Amino acid sequence: MKGESVAFWVVIGPVILVASALVSAFLILALYPVLKRYAMARPNARSSHKIPTPQGGGIAVVATVIAVSCSAFYFLPPDTAAVPQFSILCAAVVLIAGVGVLADIHPENFGARLLLQTLAVAAVIFVLPPESRILPILPLPIERLGLTIAGLWFVNLVNFMDGLDWMTVAEVVPLTAALAAIGLFGFLPPAAIVISLALCGATIGFAFFNRPVAKLFLGDVGSLPIGLILGWLLVLLAGHGNRAAAVLLPLYYLADSVITLIRRALDGEKIWRAHRSHFYQRATDRGFSVLEVVARVFAVNVALAALALTTTVLPSRLTDIAALSAGAALVGWLLLALSRGHSVK
Repeated sequence: MKGESVAFWVVIGPVILVASALVSAFLILALYPVLKRYAMARPNARSSHKIPTPQGGGIAVVATVIAVSCSAFYFLPPDTAAVPQFSILCAAVVLIAGVGVLADIHPENFGARLLLQTLAVAAVIFVLPPESRILPILPLPIERLGLTIAGLWFVNLVNFMDGLDWMTVAEVVPLTAALAAIGLFGFLPPAAIVISLALCGATIGFAFFNRPVAKLFLGDVGSLPIGLILGWLLVLLAGHGNRAAAVLLPLYYLADSVITLIRRALDGEKIWRAHRSHFYQRATDRGFSVLEVVARVFAVNVALAALALTTTVLPSRLTDIAALSAGAALVGWLLLALSRGHSVK
């Protein structure tokens, strides 16, 4: 970016971050009495909590991201190409948040939820600019269809991984901060930088209420739209030629969920049913405290963010291979540590 652009972001970036954190926290305080009365999460087969806890904090997070992003766009240079993309993204986020409300209230309506999720993800993917290509060897419609399927999977992956206090915070904060930093080097459009900062700040505002032992959960109304926003940002990043960075940033979530899915399938389990088989869940069953788990996840995610940033500022095939290898080693170490838990003495 040019010097004046960097100076602009140095000023407005912290404003977006702090404003999002404050707005998110304020909205949660306003909503909390209602959520406590009408939106209690009862412990189930995949729960880590033992007592009913209010859910729905994602309403504040999502509302904050949309409101702050819309306000920040007023200060950005006009970009007619970004307007339809952002409008569709907002509509898709609201739709998938509604799906989250349906999931929180009527978890048995799986077919309807899946259809609406698919519509939301497809809308976001098919309005990407034609030049945003990840696998140019494929015809554009085929690539878009593949990205829709991958996006649908990613949205639910983020939802499944939201099963421990501060887990989503430990994932979203480093990832979005890294995306904003990468954007400053010109690898993401200004709108994506704004949304990254807004989501980072809104998540920080939510973190105070979700700290162990959590007084509030995101709920599907939060985890599903967060997954959609993150997926959109990562697709944009990969479409700008930074495929290694787009893999590195969510690598822990990808590895934990994929390995868990394969392991459950091989064991003959019904993979669509609620469970407590993720590495982070097994770690708490094997002696790790919640803080010990999320601290390790956060540290690895910060390291993955640094590796992703390296691949963008020092682009080369060798850098990508080295960073991906280092990232895989870090995630492998984390999964091994979580699976072992504390040794019984």
